[in-house]
Amino acid sequence: MKKVLVLNFGSTSTKLALYAEDRQILHKEFHHSSDEMGTPFTLKEIAAARKALILRHLKEQGVDLSRLDAVVGRGGLIRPVAGGTYRINEKMVKDLTDCVYGYHACNLGGILAADIAGELGKPAFTVDPPVIDELTDVARLSGHRDFPRRPLFHALNARAVARRYAGERGLRYDGLRLIVAHMGGGVTVSAHRNGRIVDVNNGLEGEGPYSAERPGALPVLPIVRAVYEGKFGDSYESFRWFFTARCGLISYLGTNDGRVVSLRARQGDADAELAYRGMAYQIAKEIGAMSAALCGEVDAILLTGGFAHDDMFTIWIEEAVSFIAPVSVYPGENEMLALAQGALRVLRGEETALEYS
Repeated sequence: MKKVLVLNFGSTSTKLALYAEDRQILHKEFHHSSDEMGTPFTLKEIAAARKALILRHLKEQGVDLSRLDAVVGRGGLIRPVAGGTYRINEKMVKDLTDCVYGYHACNLGGILAADIAGELGKPAFTVDPPVIDELTDVARLSGHRDFPRRPLFHALNARAVARRYAGERGLRYDGLRLIVAHMGGGVTVSAHRNGRIVDVNNGLEGEGPYSAERPGALPVLPIVRAVYEGKFGDSYESFRWFFTARCGLISYLGTNDGRVVSLRARQGDADAELAYRGMAYQIAKEIGAMSAALCGEVDAILLTGGFAHDDMFTIWIEEAVSFIAPVSVYPGENEMLALAQGALRVLRGEETALEYS
């Protein structure tokens, strides 16, 4: 029986899980304040603090690390790669540690998976990082040669949900044409054609629908004017923060909590219902766009992420897009299991680990 340790890091959270084959036998999520973590500022300091936390918890739970078969970590901002399960090698660790392609807490996934696995003499993997790039050449065109489109999206959960849909019906994922809408703090809608994600909106940098706290696509010239007028502060960081944390529902309603927005809408708050319907409307439009990317040949539309828990919200979307293809709903995220399954496919010989270079 193969055992896999799964690590998943956010800026203020550490998630870990232990799987025996596909069965989760341990799960823990830590939420961090600056005081709790000793206010580390460098990625190296943060990694050391999180590693100590993980190892202490596993020891307290009586986990024998020597019996692990692999360690798998979520993410990292690495160079654009094709989807799949990657063996974490020295080159990947260096790019993550040096933040060559960007700084984010998810870089810790690859760094610490490699660190812990290396001490045990076991392999370390990462699965479908958020930068996987399988776009067609025409999908990369943005409207200006200096600003090509690039995918930055919920690749891990999107592909896991697509595989789950196929498996439940006894079908092969690489034989289907699917649209997957991940709806959370960011919203990304991806077109899957025969196992490849051929188009998707960049949910972090200003494409697609607005979400709980991000704007999606906005008109360019008014933004340029606002920048020159100093509306967003005088630094790139203040500008970036505004567009990744202060837009979408929070700009309309003062909250990014979908549960609060849904309750207000259900209780007759017209402003809340309008903003909430607007988000659903834009997601439906993006699904329509992705159906065009698949030339109208769509086997199913899959709705997932935190907002998929709300039946009212998913029904609004389904009413708008069910003419394209049948809609199935998979609430929440399946990242921990998806990470474990990616590593297990390699350990079982069902898939060959890819090499990062």
